[in-house]
Amino acid sequence: MSIFELIAVALALAADAFSVGVAVGLKRRGCRERFRLSFHFGLFQAIMPLAGALIGAVFATWISAFDHWVAFGLLAVIGGRMFRQALAGEDEPSSGGDPTRGLALVGLSIAVSIDALAVGFTLGLEDVSIPFAVSLIGVTAAALTLVGMLIAGSFASKLGKRAEIGAGAALILIGAKIVLEHVGVL
Repeated sequence: MSIFELIAVALALAADAFSVGVAVGLKRRGCRERFRLSFHFGLFQAIMPLAGALIGAVFATWISAFDHWVAFGLLAVIGGRMFRQALAGEDEPSSGGDPTRGLALVGLSIAVSIDALAVGFTLGLEDVSIPFAVSLIGVTAAALTLVGMLIAGSFASKLGKRAEIGAGAALILIGAKIVLEHVGVL
C-alpha cells in the first residue's frame, strides 16, 4: 500500500469524525471540549485499526455483520438525546448533556471509529508499517475533528437552538448513512 493510498484511507476514515465534530461543535465550542473530542476521536481511530490488525481476519466476518448497527445505535441515542434536550429547552441537563465527556464521549468515539477496525484487518495483510499507518489515521481523525468543530463554532452563535436541533439530527443521519452504506443503498 502506497503512502497516497494510506492517506486516502485515513481521510476516508476521518470523514465521520469530521461530520460528528461539526455536529458537536455547533453547541460545544470551548477549547477543552475541542481538545477532548479531537483527542479521543484520534485515539480511537488509531486504536481500532491496531486492534483489527492484531485480531486478524478470523473475526472480520463476524464483526462486519453488526458493526454498522452498533455505530447507528450509538449515534442515534446520543443524537436523539441532544435533539430532545434542545426541543425541551434544557441548557445544561444534569446527566449526559456534554457529548465530550464520559460515556457519551466513549460512545461517539466508538461509533466514528468502528469501521477502522475492519480497515485494521486489511492493514495486517498489507505490506505497510502498522505503527505509521495507525499514527497517520489517528492524527488525521483528530485534525479533521478539530477543523469540523472550528467550522461549526463560527456558525453556532448565529443559529441558536436550531444549531442544537440540527446537531442531534445530524448525528442520527450519520448513523443512518452508515447503515445504508453497509446494506448497499448508498
